[in-house]
Amino acid sequence: MENHATPLVIGIAGGSGSGKTTVANVILSRVGADHIAYLPHDAYYKDLRDLPPNQRAEINFDHPDSLDTELMITHLQQLRDLQPVDIPVYDFKHDQRTDQTIRIDPQPVILVEGILIFADPELLKYFDVKIFVDTDADIRFIRRLQRDIYQRGRTIETVVEQYLATVRPMHLKFVEPSRRYADIIVPEGGHNIVAMDMIVARIQSLLHTRAEKIPEREE
Repeated sequence: MENHATPLVIGIAGGSGSGKTTVANVILSRVGADHIAYLPHDAYYKDLRDLPPNQRAEINFDHPDSLDTELMITHLQQLRDLQPVDIPVYDFKHDQRTDQTIRIDPQPVILVEGILIFADPELLKYFDVKIFVDTDADIRFIRRLQRDIYQRGRTIETVVEQYLATVRPMHLKFVEPSRRYADIIVPEGGHNIVAMDMIVARIQSLLHTRAEKIPEREE
């Protein structure tokens, strides 16, 4: 029977629109997507299909309680035990999970990305490397505005209303304080070439070290 090292778990956190996904994509492309199991926290929003529209409108999607982090932790444990998982697919236009799932196979690296992943004490325990993407608030807001209008079919008014009502307050309450847990803080996200070179080199070094620790297979 072959021996396998425990996967390296990397967490990427930061405010909405900070550039977390860009950082994740740089790591995926340079380390190799075929070596990485990618878990976006956004996929784990709780299913609201049974709630009437007026109650859905009252949900604070920027609070940790809006996410099924318990399910993510279960999936993370399974991937660390080298078992495949089926992660949810969330429909942001209708605030509900679809009937589809995405199969994620175990890989040497597990990459977890999300706004609130460092704000959950249980989830925080799993990260071997913690990266916080630090971007100015005005840039984050502009990026969120563009994303929500063009990708999620929202209006300028609703985006601004949500930003003032929940996004900014929850950022100050949960996201910003969680940066103190980071091993690495990256200004400018994936466009910070020097930082990304260092992060990729560090990940490759850790993977190499773990591979060397795997006992040889018995004949």
